[in-house]
Amino acid sequence: MAVPTQFAYRTSKYIGAVDAAPVYQPLPGFTRPEGNLRCCVYSPCGRYFAWASLERVTVADASIGHVITTLPAENVFELGFSPLGSFIITWQRPSKDENGDAVKNLKVWTVLEGEAPGAEADEYTVVGRFVQKSQTGWNLQYTFDERYCARVVTNEIQFYESQDLATVWNKLRVEGVSDFAVSPGKNHSIAVFVPERKGQPAAVKVYNVPQFDGPVSQKNFFKGDKVQLKWNNEGTTLIVLAQTEVDRSGKSYYGETTLYLLSANGGFDSRIELDKDGPIHDVTWSPNSKEFGVVYGYMPAKTTIFDTRAKATHSFALGPRNTILFSPHGRFVLVAGFGNLAGQMDIYDLEKNYQKICTIEASNASVCEWSPDGKHILTATTSPRLRVDNGVRIWHVTGGLMYNENLQELYHVIWRPQNPTAHPVEDPLHPLPTPHASALEYLGTVKTPSKPAGAYRPPGARGQVTPLAFKREDEGGAAYVSNGSLSLGIGVNGFGKPRKREVPGAELAPEEGDGTATNAADGDEQLSKAALKNKKKRESKKAKDAAEKAAGLTPAPEKSLPGAFPSPSRSPERKDRKGHERNRSRGYVEPRPHSRPERRDAKRHQDQQQQPNLKTPPAPTPTTKSNGVPPPQKAPPKESPPQPDVTVTSPGSAGTPSQDKKTRALLKKLRAIDDLKMRRAGGEKLEGTQIKKMDTEDEVRKELEALGWNE
Repeated sequence: MAVPTQFAYRTSKYIGAVDAAPVYQPLPGFTRPEGNLRCCVYSPCGRYFAWASLERVTVADASIGHVITTLPAENVFELGFSPLGSFIITWQRPSKDENGDAVKNLKVWTVLEGEAPGAEADEYTVVGRFVQKSQTGWNLQYTFDERYCARVVTNEIQFYESQDLATVWNKLRVEGVSDFAVSPGKNHSIAVFVPERKGQPAAVKVYNVPQFDGPVSQKNFFKGDKVQLKWNNEGTTLIVLAQTEVDRSGKSYYGETTLYLLSANGGFDSRIELDKDGPIHDVTWSPNSKEFGVVYGYMPAKTTIFDTRAKATHSFALGPRNTILFSPHGRFVLVAGFGNLAGQMDIYDLEKNYQKICTIEASNASVCEWSPDGKHILTATTSPRLRVDNGVRIWHVTGGLMYNENLQELYHVIWRPQNPTAHPVEDPLHPLPTPHASALEYLGTVKTPSKPAGAYRPPGARGQVTPLAFKREDEGGAAYVSNGSLSLGIGVNGFGKPRKREVPGAELAPEEGDGTATNAADGDEQLSKAALKNKKKRESKKAKDAAEKAAGLTPAPEKSLPGAFPSPSRSPERKDRKGHERNRSRGYVEPRPHSRPERRDAKRHQDQQQQPNLKTPPAPTPTTKSNGVPPPQKAPPKESPPQPDVTVTSPGSAGTPSQDKKTRALLKKLRAIDDLKMRRAGGEKLEGTQIKKMDTEDEVRKELEALGWNE
């Protein structure tokens, strides 16, 4: 019988360990700890299982569950093991001692079996102590054989021999280094990352330990504020997933992502070209270290398998997916969509030409991991992301549910690491295992919908073909195209026309392509919005003036009446300088000017024309002055252009604006009376004021007749 797989979980009240396939029962000999438990972790070799409480750290044998040692470390928030399980590392919150100095909160302990719970702290071998303020990247990184370990400090990577952490063994000096990753392979290599700084590009450099004279491989690039460094299992090739905090192109709120590939010996480095626009959701190495998978692009995303030369070997169907995981033996690959997606998992068999085996519905899952035997998949819904329906489910690779356990406030769940050789490669599809009773009970409570519920459609759209604009790309719809703006995004993929900026009360700008719009000059793209708007106003005004002039509607130049004084408000030079007047909005109204001398003279001249019977002294003739002395002879005046015939009529004459205004008011009142008559004929009860208004119809008609209006 093969060694059963095992998983552990932590809730708000206790920690549990369960033997999974094929027994599905709690680990015998493991006493479930209760209380406020901060964290739990397996050693990478799978030999130990440790957890931290407020008072101590407890280490147990993962095979049988017996406690083998305890460490007197209080308030531990993070736990970790070295690759072979020889050392355990604890991290506590940063604090200061009585003198104000920082306490060394990162400690490395030697795992010694058989220590008594009441032993003194000095009896435990504390290999090293460090000050580690940040919880991100808090742990030491070891080489595969635990010979060396490393940690990052300001502008350098410090290396230690694992048995002596009090003395720095070697240093790798790199100006501005912010992150690093030690190779898990048998070659002692390290990759370091330097972000962009003062206009210089970001860089990822690979060094061989301890030859730090120069990097053996290097890649410089822009758009790299932070990176994820992913080595393959053999430590021969490195994937660099670079990301920026802000997308300067305006296509995404979450920054830009790019992917690079570097070999550890410097023989190859390249940017991985992706054929679909959008972010990179996930990238994972295959256990065989010869290929990796990438999920990228706007939803529906694309999933592609690449080789170690960044050449695409296979692409899966488009779908709402953001996760890719290879099974421990490398035979199966899982492509799933979690988070804000539906939680569907597609399983493909790589040995059978990427044949799809099944699709599993794991809604609300926040954890997904392959079991060490490569036949089962664990999914879990954890807090605080979702505080309801917390629990653990185990699925078979063929899609069947094997185990289910509902838990309250589940915080963490993890498989026990096991060597793949402990589970020999065999046909995982046959025979099919028998589900546990908990799975059958859960399936009995789940109601299978008789009819799949699609998206809601209004009654007017039912029974019709769905427009392509409302379909995903994998369903036959149009591909998503980003308009490069973080605004409403209207006008993309056929969802409405782009909204045009309109000013209330202003004239509408001509539509593009209607024949009235003028072609923009080559330099219009360089103008600001205000300058471009003013330019359009000037061009529109010029076109309007030209049209009026062609139609003969241009008003005559303003002439001052006899005896009038020039206007003091504007000089003649400024009156003729129309091209340099300040631009005003279209809704601008000229303020009413004060009384001017020329207007008073015009009024006086008008009154004289209205009173012809009034006796006035005769105007002096050209040959006689008022005192009877003949005036001196003058040269005949030069012929001036003919003056326009200006006829001034009195306000009381027919056709004046005041009469027209009164006529319009009376006609409006007459229409209101007709409307009231229609409403009364329809049976509506009118008020007293409305009836009185109807009685004035005869008076209104008489006034209209007096004004000369006939129907």
